[in-house]
Amino acid sequence: MVQETDATVTVGQLKELVRKFCSEREWDQFHNAKELSIGICTEASELLQHFRFKSETDVDQMMTDSRTRSEIDSEIADVFFFLLRMSQRYDVDLSCILRTKLDANATRYPIEMARGSNKKYGES
Repeated sequence: MVQETDATVTVGQLKELVRKFCSEREWDQFHNAKELSIGICTEASELLQHFRFKSETDVDQMMTDSRTRSEIDSEIADVFFFLLRMSQRYDVDLSCILRTKLDANATRYPIEMARGSNKKYGES
């Protein structure tokens, strides 16, 4: 069996995979916008726990340690699952909203003003 990768699978295919998984378990009743938003935050917090109080060197080492990397990857997958599920349940076109957001951010953060800076727009 060939492993699917970002280069070979579409967002729509991933949304369908998540829909089928949840449908088989009859989870629609539990997956409203509020509960899915809570899931996103909860899983994102679990991801953040891995990095809390870690230096950049610590993080680089963590990302190359197979056990720790596996735990981090699992949390990333959990966040992604909830994002996909919410977008699938509420007909959110992730590609469209990402492009719209990037266009808005391009206006807020013009290259000549934002290059090499992590300041929020409007900050000096």
